[in-house]
Amino acid sequence: MRLVLGGCAVLVAALYGCRPTAPPHSGFTLLFLDRSPAASLGGLSWAPDPEHGRLLAFDRELRVVRQITNPRLATPMAVTPLGGTELLVTEHTGEGVVVDTMGDGRVVREWESPDVASLYAAGAGRVAATRSPYYVPQLSTPEPDSAPLIRMLDTLGRPIGRLATIRRPATPLLDYVVNAGAVAVGPDGAVYYAPLVRDEIRKYTPAGQLTWTAKRGLFPAGSEPDPEFLPAKGADLRLKKALVNVALALGPPPGGRGGRLYALGSDDSAATRLRVDVLDPATGAILATRHLGARETAVAVDASGVLAVFDADSLVARADGAAPSTREAFGPALELPDLAGDTVRLAGFRGKVTLVNFWASWCDPCREEFPHMAELYREFDRKDFEIAGVSDDVDSGPMLAFVRKYRPPFPILVGGGRMKQLYHYRGLPYSVLLDRQGRVIERIFGFGGAEEFRRLRQTIANEVRAP
Repeated sequence: MRLVLGGCAVLVAALYGCRPTAPPHSGFTLLFLDRSPAASLGGLSWAPDPEHGRLLAFDRELRVVRQITNPRLATPMAVTPLGGTELLVTEHTGEGVVVDTMGDGRVVREWESPDVASLYAAGAGRVAATRSPYYVPQLSTPEPDSAPLIRMLDTLGRPIGRLATIRRPATPLLDYVVNAGAVAVGPDGAVYYAPLVRDEIRKYTPAGQLTWTAKRGLFPAGSEPDPEFLPAKGADLRLKKALVNVALALGPPPGGRGGRLYALGSDDSAATRLRVDVLDPATGAILATRHLGARETAVAVDASGVLAVFDADSLVARADGAAPSTREAFGPALELPDLAGDTVRLAGFRGKVTLVNFWASWCDPCREEFPHMAELYREFDRKDFEIAGVSDDVDSGPMLAFVRKYRPPFPILVGGGRMKQLYHYRGLPYSVLLDRQGRVIERIFGFGGAEEFRRLRQTIANEVRAP
């Protein structure tokens, strides 16, 4: 269940819409999947699948051969290689999560966002962090003229430098919108930056000197507008802005020549008519442009440097039958008191399909979710299905008031504010659906409404009928 947060909903929807088609072909490296940059690592193309909270690995024929899930991967939006086996993942809300792709894909470290939400790219042993184009507050606290445009971090997420300074918009409250953008880092440490709402792409040397600025010519000379407020409709703030740059990726060297820089951008202000521009990283010259169809958001390149586009929905759908072929056990073992003080062990639900739901009284989406869970609980026989609602409230008073109001028919367990530390989830509500052997079927992040519960109901029904 996916929850899009805050004032970014309109922008994220614009970046996140339609998808593509092309015949199967071997020898591809994936560049972009559904408006997110992919990354090459270990002979595979890795890409985030934010809708399902996972990372996918594609082989050279763009078949899904691996997938990684983890409670820390709530809504991954971008990936970049960090060393020989590690991927640095950008979370929707800006956290950096480093995943080791070997073995079971464990998280080896993570850090908080240095901005409201950051986007990360790595290369030459360091990390570039920009203001994320995937989570953009409509308003933000004005920043000083000297604020860095790009923050440089080490591979532990610690600040080690800065590149350039922000551009000041006519309206200071729009600092974040104007300075959010895509980023890529070359193997030599050069940093490529493309602002979300301006027609330009820049290259900086590792020392911070501007090498070149490329433009597509989307606006007549001198007429490129800054974002500006439109008349309000009710309580909603509205902005007039052009969404120009969506993502950057550095591709493999075609035919043994130098690599190319690929810019996923837009021909229209809503980012519905997408284009890919191929740039020479040395000069910024635009070598080729491909306009994408309405369903073309998976973009790949073959060994000779020829672009190909695919239906991203179809590519991702292949993951449903892909690795891992075995389900992981849920852990650590859950043993908590219920409201009567009796200890309840999750192991006692073995033999039933079980939904473990973490919630708290202060969590607004949890309030919306509880009636749906109560309805779900009543639909299945107790011999087949169970729900364990785990409160992560520190104070028992609000928790008990919540329970009195919503009267859940399923067991409520008392987590005492320790659950996030134990289970490492990103936010609430967070649920884990377990099979009859206590293994993870899927992880569910946020509250996705009635439609998500219809899909969950079908998954449970299929699992209950399984031998």
